[in-house]
Amino acid sequence: MLRTPCPHRSEPRERRRMAELKIRDDRTNGRLEAFEEDTFVGVIVYFVLDADPHALVAVHTIVEDGHEGKGIAGALVREFYTIAAGAGVPVVPLCPYAAKWADRHPDEAPVPSGDVVRAAKLQLKATPGLW
Repeated sequence: MLRTPCPHRSEPRERRRMAELKIRDDRTNGRLEAFEEDTFVGVIVYFVLDADPHALVAVHTIVEDGHEGKGIAGALVREFYTIAAGAGVPVVPLCPYAAKWADRHPDEAPVPSGDVVRAAKLQLKATPGLW
């Protein structure tokens, strides 16, 4: 039986993936932003926990229309964990996508303590207009 290949499968995998992705941490505004060339393509909106250990708390992960399926969200979350590890602080993934990513990558995403998660949820609840 002759099968007709899916049109996107005939392209090399690299073409379907993102172009050169640049990720920029705008800590002041709580945004980890992704750009392909000079085009904004995605963001993790986050905050820094006020209480020790000053965890990074992911609230939303957003990929712009037309850029889905390229691995942008995963690259953002991976970089978010890398930044936190470099600062010696945990990540609290309150964003559903970041939480799922963490579950799939336990070697890269240490589970934060329950106390840190509770503190992050309290801070988020106290400042809902920011998120």
